[in-house]
Formats: sequence, structure tokens, C-alpha cells
Amino acid sequence: MAITIALAGNPNCGKTTLFNQLTGSNGYVGNWPGVTVEKLEAPWRKNKDVVITDLPGIYSLSPYSPEEVVSRDHLVKDRPSAVIDLVDVTNLERNLYLTTQVLECGLPTVVGLNMCDLLEKSGDQLDVDALSSELGCPVVKGSALRSQGLDQLMGTAESLATTGRTGRAPRVFSPRVEKAIQETADVLKPHLSAGQPERWFAIKAFEGDEKALDTLGLPAASLAAIGTIRAGVEAELDDDAESIITTERYDWIEGVMRRCVVKAPKALTTSEKIDRVVTNRILGLPIFVCVMVLVYYLAVSTVGTWGTDWANDGLFGDGWFLSPAAAQSYEEAQGAYDDEDYGTVVDEYLAAADAAGVDTDGVAEAIESGDAARVQAFAEAASAAGVTVPDAPLHDADGNFLDSEGNVVLTDAEDDPLLSDGQTLAYHDTIDAEAFLAAANAEEPIPGEYGVYVPGVPVVVEGWLDDAGASELVKSLVLDGIVGGVGSILGFVPQMIVLFLLLCFLEDCGYMSRVAFVMDRAFRRFGLSGKSFIPLLVSSGCGVPGIMATKTIENDRDRRMTVMLTTMIPCGAKTPIIALLMGVLIGGTEGWWIAPFFYFLGLAAVIVSAIMLKKTKPFAGEPAPFVMELPAYHLPALKSYLLHVWERVWAFIRKAGTIIFVACVGVWFLSNFGVAGWDSGSGAFGFLPEMADAPENYMNWSMLAGVGNAIAWIFAPLGFGTWQAAACSLSALIAKENLVSTFGVLFGLGEVGEGSALLWATFAQMFTVGGTLSLGAMLAFVAFNMLDAPCFAAIGTIRRQMADTKWFWAAIAYQCGFGWVVGLIINQLWELFALGNFGFWTVVAILCLAGIIIQLFRPMPRATEKPARQEA
Repeated sequence: MAITIALAGNPNCGKTTLFNQLTGSNGYVGNWPGVTVEKLEAPWRKNKDVVITDLPGIYSLSPYSPEEVVSRDHLVKDRPSAVIDLVDVTNLERNLYLTTQVLECGLPTVVGLNMCDLLEKSGDQLDVDALSSELGCPVVKGSALRSQGLDQLMGTAESLATTGRTGRAPRVFSPRVEKAIQETADVLKPHLSAGQPERWFAIKAFEGDEKALDTLGLPAASLAAIGTIRAGVEAELDDDAESIITTERYDWIEGVMRRCVVKAPKALTTSEKIDRVVTNRILGLPIFVCVMVLVYYLAVSTVGTWGTDWANDGLFGDGWFLSPAAAQSYEEAQGAYDDEDYGTVVDEYLAAADAAGVDTDGVAEAIESGDAARVQAFAEAASAAGVTVPDAPLHDADGNFLDSEGNVVLTDAEDDPLLSDGQTLAYHDTIDAEAFLAAANAEEPIPGEYGVYVPGVPVVVEGWLDDAGASELVKSLVLDGIVGGVGSILGFVPQMIVLFLLLCFLEDCGYMSRVAFVMDRAFRRFGLSGKSFIPLLVSSGCGVPGIMATKTIENDRDRRMTVMLTTMIPCGAKTPIIALLMGVLIGGTEGWWIAPFFYFLGLAAVIVSAIMLKKTKPFAGEPAPFVMELPAYHLPALKSYLLHVWERVWAFIRKAGTIIFVACVGVWFLSNFGVAGWDSGSGAFGFLPEMADAPENYMNWSMLAGVGNAIAWIFAPLGFGTWQAAACSLSALIAKENLVSTFGVLFGLGEVGEGSALLWATFAQMFTVGGTLSLGAMLAFVAFNMLDAPCFAAIGTIRRQMADTKWFWAAIAYQCGFGWVVGLIINQLWELFALGNFGFWTVVAILCLAGIIIQLFRPMPRATEKPARQEA
């Protein structure tokens, strides 16, 4: 039969770190309460027959929070073979309060003194043998973070579990209280079954713990007898029983501290000196803002972007050179080739020749295959026919004009070009047969001729498909659907790595626990406590554990509100969406503010929503109190730190390989299959690109276009009423990263390696009208997808946490509605002040903004209690 060893202790005492060290697991480690909400189990690495259970961090065994209930039930009902009570030796006095209660459970127990390395640095001295004698159980020194003393600790626990030796719980109460506890135990004894801890139940019964008494099912006579014992002591000591027990525990602990601990002369520690600045009432919030701006600047604007550009351009693009010098030489040659615009010269001369009646059949294929005789024959025939192309504005194959910088001006070639102020069109020289031959014979630079070149994933996959003789249907599915969709997400992994390296360092070193303390002071003014900030902090990695972290909030109102609001904080999955917008604006340095803007937009949305909701009847009331410790600043252990980072990054990658993969295939199918036969009226259903009469913009007739068009009107006031933008927003409900992959599939970015600039430029086209980029529509698009309902996984977690269908749908409706209103306000105010447009939706946006402001500043409603009935 397996030996079970429970790890008990206060929040932030190092239990999960110890659990990870002993089992090889990678449980989440944080510097705040509620990190472990449910118990975790895993076998000991050195003996698989020993199962270790990591219990939630608690301060006592009173059933006042979900964590306390979980830990208490495991110790009292499940009865593990032994208990390791882990104690933060730097906060010994507070930690021993729980230790006294654990010892009263009557289980074989060993006390593990953690963070002894920090105790030595502080200069304090602890007599371990004296402490062991006081507690009546073995005490072992060590450090979970440094892997010190772990073998001795587990060896002692395993020995106790095997022998079943429990020792004697210390008598911590005064003789009068001890007598009352013994009298209570005598009353309970006939009602206790084998294995139930007599002393623990006696103390809880004396305190009047109703939940403990309910488990025993005591008859009325026994309850009355216990009540008489309790009343006598309360009258004699002039206090209630629970307070008496609490006070005498701390009195006993104070005596233990005097007998076992020698304190060093008090002086400000390094952590205390730093806290005087970072937790300062005035400087705390500005410092936090600066830190988060720097984090997102490094992750999304600089270091992370360098990695993402390489991934998009190289790994998931055409490929990359191993030598920087070779890459530069190739770029120069490619730039010279592109500047000549040979493709446009050939296309326009062929079009002019065709219009003049010259046979152009097979010429394009001859140019591609290198059939010089066929190309020469065509040029001679065209020259004889006097074919020339006069000076004309340059445009691409889709009929879009190009400006003087080579950028696309979105307008049909048959219409007058729509250019904003300061733009000029690019013109080519007169094209004749000689210019045509020069363009046709020009050879594009081959990367392999300039140095060692590694082809990208799309190039390799396309080569495999060509060698296998794959059909256009299969090539489109693999290149556009899978490689283009999933690759557009995986290209952002470097940014994710940098972001999580920075965020996890801030968490593990102890700074983020200070932020929770600072934000508690701010949140309390808005109707939330610091306990609500912890889920928000966790949600910066992923919304699912953030929502689960709300279990630690005892107040139902605060918990439901936090569940509704926590996913408004940008998680790792939303970072690629922000990066899309940054890519459009980052031409110089003007886009650096985008990432921190949306982080603080999410934080502002939480605060604004909290204020508004607190002024409604379902959420009115005082916020729950928040108590937490501030751990000393320290450099995180490399192993646990890297595991912490890897856990978050791997979750991002795993989702790309599962949910995103399936979604990409689905989006590809919906966007490439539909009803063709528009010219013939046959209404045939099939793969649109292969339909004989399919137009170039065949996706407009796809099934996805039908769905997108059906809901596009909802987003039209927000400035992105196209079916493509609507389809991207809809797919983001499956997974937020899916927005980018859907975008990649819709615009055929299977070879995004033409440069991440292609990704940015194509994204900008969705918000460009008449050559003008609508920043308002783009910001509204990103804001809506930041603040609306989260991904399916988080939505499912919201449903489980709410445990109520009505509240679940209310949460989803509020998230989507609030996101839509914020997007409306952003777009309409941009159109009003930047473009001078005013209309019906401008009025609606102003009214919505006014309503939010009124709700924010109206007085908090008083409690609506019915007056007592007056008797005549």
C-alpha cells in the first residue's frame, strides 16, 4: 500500500517549490496566496511508492476559505500516512500558529524549516533541538529552493509514516482551558469513530466550529453539554471561546520564540529599503506603469520583435542565410531587381500586345521555362506591329496603383487614383520590344548563389508536395491552411519567450507581490480588493488559471465580478494581435506605445467596469479584506524559473498544434469551398480556386464569406464591417491566437516569409479606404478582440466557476457588450476628430461615453434593507 505524505504550510512558505523538487513536477509557483487552490499529487522521484500531496497554502485550519477547506478535509478525513509541515523560518512566529493545529490532528508529523539560508543571512539564531522538544516532533532544517536538507526531511517523514509514530501534541493552552478541552473530549469520545483526531475535534467543538460539529452528528444533549462547558470558560475569562483559543496559541508561540530564537540587532534589510520606494503611496503606481511599459517594449518592440521577424521571414518564410554578409549581398541584389519592376514591364507589354492582336499564347510560360526562341519570336512580331506602352502609372496585377514609394494605393485601375495629400504615383518609362526583352531575360537572384542558405518551412513543404505530385487542392490546404495559419502563430513564439522571461522574473523575484499590495490600495477605492488583482496578474499568462485563481475570493459578489473582468487583461494569446497592429505603425518609433497601451487599456477596463458594476444592486457591498505577506527579494532558482517560463510558452505552442491547427483547417475549408458557376448559373459547389469560371476574388463566394457577411453589420459602426474582419473576430472566440492564423489563411500568407512586412501590409489593407489608413478602425478592431469574451477554454472555465447558467451568460454578454462599446467609442471619436465625420453612430458613441462617465461618478447606492415592521 502506498505511503501518502501531505505538504502543509502557510502561503508562500515554499511548499510547491518543495513539491516540484521532490516529484520533478512543474507546479505553478508564485509569491501570493491561492497559487495552489486544489491539492496536487505526484510520486516521490526516489520512491514511487511514496505519494506526495501539495496542499493549498493556509494560515489555519478554520474553514473560512476554499483553500482551508481543502487542506482541512485532507488532514482530518483522508488521514495521510504522514505530514510535512513546512515552515518559513524567517516568519517563524506566524507559521507556528498552523503548526500547532496540524499537530493536534494526531498524524505523524515532521516540521521542515525552510529558507534557513535566509535566516543565516539575517543573523538570527535558532535552537533546532529546543524547538523540536517544544513541538514534540522532529524538526529538520533545509532550503527547498537550494535543494538543501531534502533527503533528511523525506527520510524522516517516510520513517514516521512507516512506524505510525505520532508523538504528543504540545499543550499550548492554560490549565483552565486545557481542563475544558478535556471535558469536551469526554463528551465527544462516544461519538468519534476510529481514526478521528480526538483532541482536534475537542478544540473545534469548544470553539463552536459548526462545520466540525456537523460532521459528527452529535445529539442535542451532547451539544448542550459542550455549550455549558464553553459558556463557563467564556464567563470566567470574559471573552468568546474562539478568541480565547487564538490568544493562548499566540501566547504559547511567543514563549517558544523567547526560548528557541535569538534575534539579531534589528536593521533595515535590502528588501525593506527597496519596498520604501516601490510600495510608496505616491511612487508605487508610477513605478509599476514604467516597469510594465519596459516589459512590453522589450518583448514586442525590440528584442522579441527581432526574433519574431526572423521566424516570420526565415523559419516560416523563404529561409535565411547563415552569414550576415551573404544576406546583405543578396538583399542588395534583390533590391536592384525589384526596383526595375521587371514583372510589371512584362505583364503590361503582354497586355498591350494582346490588345494589338499579337499572339501571346505561351509567352509567359516560355519566359518562365527559358524558351529564348519563343520569347524572341514574340518580341519581333510585337515590334513589327508597333506595340509600345507609353508612360503610365504603375499598378500591380490586381489593378491597384503604386505610389512613388512602391506602396499599394487601393483603388481600381479603371478609376482615377485616390491619393492623400503629399502622395505621387510611380510611372514607368515607355516599354518597347527592347525593354520587354531586357525584362524577360532578367534573372531574379538565387539565394544559394550568395552563401549557405537554409530554406524556410513553406519552401521545403512546397518542394515535397511538388515532388509528390500533389494537386492544387492539397497544396492549398497544406500551404495556405496549415503552414500559413499555424506558422503565422508560431512566428510569434520569440515574443512570447521574451515576454514570459520578463514577467516570470518579476513574479519569482517577489516584485509582483508588491504590485498586489500597491494595487489593493488602489482597487479598494474602486470596489475590488487586492485578491482580485492576483487573478488579473495570473491572466497575463493565460486566462484559464487566472479565472481558477478567483476561488480564493470568499465573497460571492467579488468573485463573480472578478471572473467577469479578469480576462480583459491581455494574455499571451492576445500578444500576436497587438503585434499585428504594432507592425503597421512601427515604421519608425511611433508604434512603441501600442503594447503597453493595450495592457493598460485592459487594466482601465477592469477598473471602469468594477466601478460601474459595484454601483449596481447585484454587486453592491464592501470588498473582501486582503492579507498577504511580502517575501524578501531574491534571485529565482534557475531551474524553477525556466520551468515557469517553459510552462507558459509550451501552453502557447501546444494550443497552436491542437486547437489552432483544427481551426486553421476549418477556416481554410470554409474560405475555399462554396458555390461557383456565377457566369453559367450552374450553382456548382466545390473548391473555388479550381472552378472554371471562378473570379480572382473567389473567397467572396465562400461559405466563410457568407457567415462573415451575415454578422459584419454588427462591426460596421466600429469601422471594420468587412466579412474578413468579422470572420477573424468570430474565429478569435475559439482561441485568441486564431485571429492571426485566420487572417493568414484568408489572405493566403502561406509564404509569409516574403517578409513580415507582407503580414503587416496585408493587415493594414483591411483598414485602408481610398489610400487612407483608418487608425481608429484598427484600434477599435484590436480593442474589441482584447476585451470581448475570451477563448473557448476560458469560457468553459467561466461556466464552471460561475456554477450558474444565468451568471455565466451575463458574464459573456457583458464582456462582448463592453468590448463593442469601447471599440465604437474609439472609432467614432477618431472619425469625428481626425476625419471630421459625424453621423448617427457618432451620437450613439457620445451617449455611450456619457453613460459610462455618469455611472462612474454617480454616488454609491445605499444598502436597500427593508425596515422592520412596526406593530400597532
